[in-house]
Amino acid sequence: MGSPEPLEKDSVERTPSQGTSDATEPRIGVFVCHCGSNIAGVVDCVKVRDAAEELPGVVVARDNKYTCSDVGQEEILKAIKEWNVNRVVIASCSPRLHEPTFRTCIQRAGLNPYVLHMVNIREQCSWVHSHEKDNATQKAIDLVRMGVSKVARLEPLEAREVPVERAALVVGGGVTGIQSSLDLANMGFKVYLVESKPSIGGVMAQLDKTFPTGDCAICILAPKMVELSRNPNIELLSYSEVEEVKGYIGNYDVKVRRKARFVHEDKCVGCGVCADVCPVKVDNEFDMGFGKRKAIYVPFPQAVPLKYTVDKENCLHFKSGKCQLCVKACTNNAIDHKMEDEVLDFKVGTIIIATGSETYVPMRKGVYKYWEYENVISALELERLLNASGPTGGHLIRPSDKVTPKRVAFIQCVGSRNKKIGNNYCSRVCCMYAIKNAQIIKEHEPDTEIAVYYNDIRAFGKGFEELYHRVREEYGVEFFRGRPAKLSEDPETKVITIRAEETLLNKITEREFDLVVLSTGLVPSEGSKRIGKILSITTSPDGFFMEAHPKLRPVDTAADGIFVAGCAQAPKDIPDSVAQAKAAASSAAVLMLTGKVRIEPLTVSIDEDLCVGCGLCAELCPYGAPELYESEKGGTKVRIIEALCHGCGTCAASCPQKAITAKQFTDDQINSEIMAAWTPICGTHKPPQKKNAETEV
Repeated sequence: MGSPEPLEKDSVERTPSQGTSDATEPRIGVFVCHCGSNIAGVVDCVKVRDAAEELPGVVVARDNKYTCSDVGQEEILKAIKEWNVNRVVIASCSPRLHEPTFRTCIQRAGLNPYVLHMVNIREQCSWVHSHEKDNATQKAIDLVRMGVSKVARLEPLEAREVPVERAALVVGGGVTGIQSSLDLANMGFKVYLVESKPSIGGVMAQLDKTFPTGDCAICILAPKMVELSRNPNIELLSYSEVEEVKGYIGNYDVKVRRKARFVHEDKCVGCGVCADVCPVKVDNEFDMGFGKRKAIYVPFPQAVPLKYTVDKENCLHFKSGKCQLCVKACTNNAIDHKMEDEVLDFKVGTIIIATGSETYVPMRKGVYKYWEYENVISALELERLLNASGPTGGHLIRPSDKVTPKRVAFIQCVGSRNKKIGNNYCSRVCCMYAIKNAQIIKEHEPDTEIAVYYNDIRAFGKGFEELYHRVREEYGVEFFRGRPAKLSEDPETKVITIRAEETLLNKITEREFDLVVLSTGLVPSEGSKRIGKILSITTSPDGFFMEAHPKLRPVDTAADGIFVAGCAQAPKDIPDSVAQAKAAASSAAVLMLTGKVRIEPLTVSIDEDLCVGCGLCAELCPYGAPELYESEKGGTKVRIIEALCHGCGTCAASCPQKAITAKQFTDDQINSEIMAAWTPICGTHKPPQKKNAETEV
């Protein structure tokens, strides 16, 4: 993500320092939590409390059964006021769980919320040393001593607030992007929907029916597409790409390139006269190459916007400069071969990535002969052949001779659950769309013999298992457990023989089929890869966008204010994509409704006198927070955009000049913890002894 303008130029509100927590003499309160039996069942919490009382700077120490409870928090408030405490150590569970709770608690007592330090004696002591109570207790004492040493050196910090733009960018115009855009627009927010293709709709627009209910895909999608195009709060930027994004949560500056259609959208009425006279015919990518389209076209009849686009690569005017048939035929003068790309700039507060996925393309020299045998097709190609609006009007044919196949095979897990090609994951939709398509074929041609070669049938959703049994029992579709090892073709009849080990029968079989359908899995789209680089969003090993937390924050990314939904995050079906789209829209709306966002002060600071402007920090920062600039004093320096900084400390650790300091993790604070770890209380501390040499690791 590009470097934004410095935060200082924005309207910023500061939360004032509170209380006397910046006093020069630390007066520390230590509060040890039993956490029921989670901690107290292993750690002697009373002993930990007694040890804490002896530490320098500690004026009060308490132990509570549940420190996070209302009663426990009241005990903290009472002790702070009674003993004039200005630093607090909480020995309990992970700070990831309750640090915000205790920050709020001490703030109520008049302290700055950042003079708190949490010591994790649950995950780091009782849970990992459940059979070593003495050692677990001694380790807890050590950790508390380290925490007290650090908290004595903490400085009060000030949180900041920046305004949030009440507009959102949605990248991707499939069903996920459409749903997110509509939800946000209906809440009153301005939405910019950017789609790279001439029409919105995505892969769902290419499908015949949806599982498990058998609804017509375009019949339920088209009304959403039309609703979106008529919503006054949505600016639809089709045939466009995001070029650059600068900024931070609440304030993103976006640059979008609208590719030239060579047709003025405000003049085109979608009558199709231009396409009628166009002499050029090329393969229609929407029909997966089975149908033809003209060099000036709309992708499909229900396209939104219903505006024609000139295919520059195949248009005779761009090839020879002679053809003007479409220009002469258009009575609205909508066609303009001199049209150029347009660059738009706008500002948004939040971003939703809904770039979807693509279907896996089988290897050219793979086992399944996709590129060699004409009658081996992909599942998406089958969808277009079965679709009533497809190239064959919904009549299933064999590509080699255009004859209706009598024997059809489905091969599952093509491009999924395969370590050899690096796609270890299950694509989640392949089993069910194969079962759905088998049902459709049987309804069209009841005498068709259908076999499904599978590893495991994963019918996990609502109504999925019922559809699976219905197709097996009522429609007579056969299921063979085993991965085909070889496909061979008769050069004259084009019949394909599948050789496979059927594991349930424990034997090798060979069966003949007229048509073989590869149930290809889902892989990250090219659009996802591109926008990921622009926004600096991390991906998981499989290439899909990484969520902030798989359970608790499934639509958030590591970058605040940027959300992910649908198949851009992981393979999923239409209901799950829509549900996640609505979740992402709600999360984005929460930020924009508040009108401002709190910026955590746990960032880094730079000593300009020590900085030499080498730029190493800018290269290593995963969030793009360091920015190089020319200093008024002369020379290149680095400044930190605090709204982007997550305080991870990567820059501070890597700076060769020691010019960067991570707040709450200064060298002095860290060194104090290290020294405290080796400073026993009253000379009684002894390091845990190994039982024997064989236990050493």
